[in-house]
Amino acid sequence: MKKSLIVSLVVLGVLILDQVLKIWVKTHMFYGETFGILGLNWAQIHFVENEGAAFGLKYGGSTGKLVLSVFRIFMVAFLIYMIRKMIKSKEPVGFLIFFALIIAGAIGNIIDSLFYGVIFSESSPHTVATLFPEGGGYANVFYGKVVDMLYFPLFEFRMPQNFPLWGGQVVKFFRFVFNIADSAITVGVIGILLFYRKYFTKSTKQEVVAIAPTTARSEEE
Repeated sequence: MKKSLIVSLVVLGVLILDQVLKIWVKTHMFYGETFGILGLNWAQIHFVENEGAAFGLKYGGSTGKLVLSVFRIFMVAFLIYMIRKMIKSKEPVGFLIFFALIIAGAIGNIIDSLFYGVIFSESSPHTVATLFPEGGGYANVFYGKVVDMLYFPLFEFRMPQNFPLWGGQVVKFFRFVFNIADSAITVGVIGILLFYRKYFTKSTKQEVVAIAPTTARSEEE
């Protein structure tokens, strides 16, 4: 199978899973609603939305959100350019798959920011959103909210009373709510760092070797 086809299938597969789950959650759940996956307490679907970065983090209000969305679009364009070069230069399939996961995750969250405000009505604790509402969506292009739903509070504990700043507070792990797109980006980055870190070392060495002869010639002159 061609590497370009493998990359395309990875990106398409992640996008389909990500968007299908987000649309289902948006059109079937109230904001803040939660249920356990297979009845488990530590693995839940918990519907929230965020206006900023991954894992529910915020980023500078509406202006920051616009900047982040535009930055993501340019970054995805750059990553697509890079992966096309990598395919032509015959990089390992595993490396391309991890890179494709990062691209797919970024595109998945861009879709939310660009279009969800236009095609959905507002979600609330008492109202399930409607797809393509008659009165229009809840926001303009670029200002849609990213849908998050995966929540894994594996365990919680209370900090000792004498612990600085957080003494006596209950700490949950893992407290972030995220989505499939966030997961794809995380897996892609971790996979590259664990298994293909030498790729970047190799690139650096090649640059040094390429620069060295030029430097030597300059010194001789």
